[in-house]
Amino acid sequence: MLKNLRIRKFEPEEKYAYFTYSIKNDKREKSKELIKEYRTLLQKAIDYLWNLTKIQVRKNGNYKITLPKKREVYKPLREELEKINHLASHYVDKAINDAFSILKSWRKRAIKGRASIGKPRVKKAYVRIKTTLRKVVGESVRITVRPYEYITFSWSKSWFSRRVRELELGEPVIKEEKVYLSFRYKLPWATPVNFLAIDSNLYTLDAYDGEKFVTISLKQLYSLKYSMEVKRAKVQSFASKHTKRGRELLRKYSHRERNRVLDFVHKFVNALLDLYPMTFFAVEKLDKEGMFVDANESLSRKISLTVWGSIHRVLRYKAPLYGSFVKEVNPRFTSRSCPRCGFVSRKVGKTFECERCGFKLDRQLNASLNIYLKMCGFPHIREGGVGVIPLMGRRGMNVRDFGEAQGLRIGYKFMKIQ
Repeated sequence: MLKNLRIRKFEPEEKYAYFTYSIKNDKREKSKELIKEYRTLLQKAIDYLWNLTKIQVRKNGNYKITLPKKREVYKPLREELEKINHLASHYVDKAINDAFSILKSWRKRAIKGRASIGKPRVKKAYVRIKTTLRKVVGESVRITVRPYEYITFSWSKSWFSRRVRELELGEPVIKEEKVYLSFRYKLPWATPVNFLAIDSNLYTLDAYDGEKFVTISLKQLYSLKYSMEVKRAKVQSFASKHTKRGRELLRKYSHRERNRVLDFVHKFVNALLDLYPMTFFAVEKLDKEGMFVDANESLSRKISLTVWGSIHRVLRYKAPLYGSFVKEVNPRFTSRSCPRCGFVSRKVGKTFECERCGFKLDRQLNASLNIYLKMCGFPHIREGGVGVIPLMGRRGMNVRDFGEAQGLRIGYKFMKIQ
């Protein structure tokens, strides 16, 4: 009985932050050969697993896709790939794992109707190097191609060499033009001391930190997206008349647009984390595609210009560096639920007013308040449910009305916090 007893350490789990940088592939000829051989292995593994995959059509028209079990096919598949392998044996194991990963991703998309019911094919030429196939020597990495045959890449003269001096290298990814190097940083253990619940809106992020409301303007980002959409329309019009040149111009402009928006989002998140370090953030788990169902043409256009997903993704990525954490909550009924009694109102305008207890507050501030309650562990608000009283003490005390709550509101513009 004592043999089965496991003693765990009373220490927090180690967490890491990952940083990826790229360098120019100066060993292009040798890399091409490695990429070509690995691509052949990967496609062969996909073909083998595809023949064992079962696809059935259900009565409702949906698909049931059953992939082969890894432990049952791993050994025969490995023996099959070794017959055509001209690289180190570890590339065979990597090809099998990548093939299963590709088929599982395809299965999820195919069931949702986002991918065709056809065999996936390897289109992008790349190879991810296992840790057993690479050795770090100073500021360079030596990659094994075959026994006693290596490729070496160095980042000693790169702009990020000082940043990664004490970091651990992960699995490099080799492409024809570039080599991507992933480094990991062990995060120090920290406990958040602040809380911030964020409600994402078209032009603002409305938040509540337990004491006051905070409104952060996103109008500059919206204006950036709108102006670039107008320019994109002109480029698309030019591309329709000048096919080859227009296509290259459209690709270049799309890359520039994506970089400008992403640069703005990173600066915005950095400013937010500087304002709220060591904070537990709560954001909405938004379904942007579902918002277009009931929206008219004008609202759909405004929703398409939002970048809520990018802001939340970058916030999750950078929060651990500041000792912070991010939690997603269900946004259902947050705008039209009463945080005091739990009543769900059917009609909500710019101002929320509870029909049961008379609680009155700005709709966006009310949403951030309900998100804060969900973050703190209170049950999801439902019709007839029981709420709490965040803006007052016990029942019978004077409720902070709309005017007093608005007095707690602090506004920030991006230009001020940049």
